[in-house]
Amino acid sequence: MNAFTLLKADHKKVAGILEKIDETTERGVKTREELFTQLKTELDTHTRIEETIFYPALKDVDETRDITLEAYEEHNVVKTLLGELESLGKGEEEWTAKFAVLKENIEHHVEEEEGEMFPKARKVLGEDGAETLGTRMEKAKGEQKAAAAG
Repeated sequence: MNAFTLLKADHKKVAGILEKIDETTERGVKTREELFTQLKTELDTHTRIEETIFYPALKDVDETRDITLEAYEEHNVVKTLLGELESLGKGEEEWTAKFAVLKENIEHHVEEEEGEMFPKARKVLGEDGAETLGTRMEKAKGEQKAAAAG
């Protein structure tokens, strides 16, 4: 599987979880907690493979440097918001508002990655490079999930 296919599949999975959370109400605390745990797990795995494998392949190339550095910063914003959401009660109005901000940030990040970064990265990496990175990312993802499962 090439890197772009893998990352797009992750984006789709995260979007589905975000949508499910968005459909909950402040009374659906247990459902929100379960979905939020799923979201954190998916985002943790996804950001780790992007930050350790995908982004390093792009950040030292002129064509992709700026957008890659911006993507790292967007990840930092999402991590901060996740931490803040973790400490709030899932039934609080503040949680709902902060979740809306998180969702908007993730949607913006995905839009920018798929619309701007990926086309540039395809040119930089070529098909072979995208396949090689995809294989490495798939392996790292499997190892991380196995480690998390204990």
